[in-house]
Amino acid sequence: MTAKLLDVLGRRGGTLPESAIVLSALPVPVAVVDAEERFRMANPAAELFFGLSASSLAQLRLTDLLPEDCRLLALVRQVRAVDAPVSDHDLTLQSPRLHREGVAAHGAPLPELPGAVVLTLQDGSTAQKLDRQLNSRDAARGATAMAAMLGHEVKNPLSGIRGAAQLLEGSVSEADRELCILIQDEADRIKDLVEKMDMFSERPLERDAVNIHEVLDHVRRIAGNGFAAHLKISEEYDPSLPPVWGNRDQLVQILLNLVKNAAEAVDPRDGEIILSTAYRHGVRLAIPGSRERVHLPLEVSVRDNGPGIAEDVRASLFEPFITTKRGGQGLGLALVAKLVSDHGALIECESRPGRTVFRLSMPQPPRRAVQPAPRVRRTVVA
Repeated sequence: MTAKLLDVLGRRGGTLPESAIVLSALPVPVAVVDAEERFRMANPAAELFFGLSASSLAQLRLTDLLPEDCRLLALVRQVRAVDAPVSDHDLTLQSPRLHREGVAAHGAPLPELPGAVVLTLQDGSTAQKLDRQLNSRDAARGATAMAAMLGHEVKNPLSGIRGAAQLLEGSVSEADRELCILIQDEADRIKDLVEKMDMFSERPLERDAVNIHEVLDHVRRIAGNGFAAHLKISEEYDPSLPPVWGNRDQLVQILLNLVKNAAEAVDPRDGEIILSTAYRHGVRLAIPGSRERVHLPLEVSVRDNGPGIAEDVRASLFEPFITTKRGGQGLGLALVAKLVSDHGALIECESRPGRTVFRLSMPQPPRRAVQPAPRVRRTVVA
């Protein structure tokens, strides 16, 4: 792969130094831009960072991806001016093609290629999103404690209130009967809310190797025959994707919530939802108190062409009781965050007008859990 990468990017003229081979093997995003800001080398991690293949980057300048006033461009030019390494932190790379926040960048001159700068980029956005997810997980645990309290302290007296209103209904005037019915309806509404809160309670999670495409097809059938019957739902699947390590029923619940949110956000006249899967190098999460790191290379995305999510809502999107829907209770995405966290997975949201993506990064099954498919004997009937 490295040889192919260097061959593709080397076509811009001249040859790349042998040090580029070392740079290609690094697990962090590394790119080399020449004196004209053209990409001369980008390792696989940089391809993921920019969301473009090496051959696509080879056709571009850094200025094609970023505006002129971007601090990363200023860093590259400062490296050339002082002929020495320069670092910058907490950068925001914002353009129609790219959106990254909390990026740390380090640039250094490359003596073998005059005017060239080696860029090392560390994306802090995943860490920030993970931190927000952990905070949402804590908030969900708070909701769990609240659900336990509500279940014990509210449901019993609520049943008494409803029963009393039901008894009164048969012995009061017509006007008072309407009030009795109102009391019963409101008691039922509060009971439903308490039962929804109970979904946040901690339960053992049974996981298995799951074909995520079968889950997505099931979700699509439910949506297409119900709340999203009027919308176009497209698929962009990687057919070679291995199974994910998860609970099938909960994965259906997660994806059904995300698709329903997308269906409610888009314009009914030209709304589109795109379900996609891909294999990425993924992130590796350290497990507290252990040297083990969890690899999350399996990506499942739900994308829509709706108006986007307001910036002031995004930071608290997965917290309970946060909603922009009229009459909404703000529990759907909080439950999604909890279930995703239970899977040891990661959920991210990127949004701008015309494009909102919820992206799940899932683990593969452990080797011991992957069993070879049983051989099926076929009987030929003459």
